[in-house]
Amino acid sequence: MGTDSRAAGALLARASTLHLQTGNLLNWGRLRKKCPSTHSEELRDCIQKTLNEWSSQISPDLVRELPDVLECTMSHAVEKINPDEREEMKVSAKLFIVGSNSSSSTRSAVDMACSVLGVAQLDSVIIASPPIEDGVNLSLEHLQPYWEELENLVQSKKIVAIGTSDLDKTQLEQLYQWAQVKPNSNQVNLASCCVMPPDLTAFAKQFDIQLLTHNDPKELLSEASFQEALQESIPDIEAQEWVPLWLLRYSVIVKSRGIIKSKGYILQAKRRGS
Repeated sequence: MGTDSRAAGALLARASTLHLQTGNLLNWGRLRKKCPSTHSEELRDCIQKTLNEWSSQISPDLVRELPDVLECTMSHAVEKINPDEREEMKVSAKLFIVGSNSSSSTRSAVDMACSVLGVAQLDSVIIASPPIEDGVNLSLEHLQPYWEELENLVQSKKIVAIGTSDLDKTQLEQLYQWAQVKPNSNQVNLASCCVMPPDLTAFAKQFDIQLLTHNDPKELLSEASFQEALQESIPDIEAQEWVPLWLLRYSVIVKSRGIIKSKGYILQAKRRGS
């Protein structure tokens, strides 16, 4: 492990960008933690195991090359969608903006998800509320740059439908009235409200917006938890130099049977000052 870690450390010391993808978690077999207690625990476990797998397979050629962008992948678990089966699948994603105030993160996340899954477009993308300072309420201004990028992706046929997460009735109404491409869904966290708020339900019904439930924590991946996972997997690096920009979780469902065929995570991180 020591040699693996040193090679990985040398690569991470020179690279500016890290792309991490878990592949299809259903292909992990015994590697996968049987019963992660939370989504955050599952994600951290996935990050560490992907880093461990990647660092154990670094070739001498890669170390000599010292690429600027590192592709850290659970290679045996990668699974593209068979083009002949594409019509039978629903490909959905939820995008979490972590340490980036750049709306271009939205496009790079969707492009990478399409590439990983071997598809031309995603059927649905939900964006989690972008990070804001403590004590500040989420406003339309916070959402607008990300939503505009999602609208561009709908217009360029990279995404079919777009949705939001954790918006109350006022926030959803403001977005709906302003947006060119209207949200077709809004996720509600039932940990924060055991029943759907009646005003939100009435508004969603009036404008044909699906209300879905989720149990993601407010912060699925923090900068600190990413750096801890990185440090544990690859001790020979300055983990605090690395900042996660965004995280995308995807699922591929067989429409006719409602079963999950594939699910996984894709993440992009940047080295500070690079």
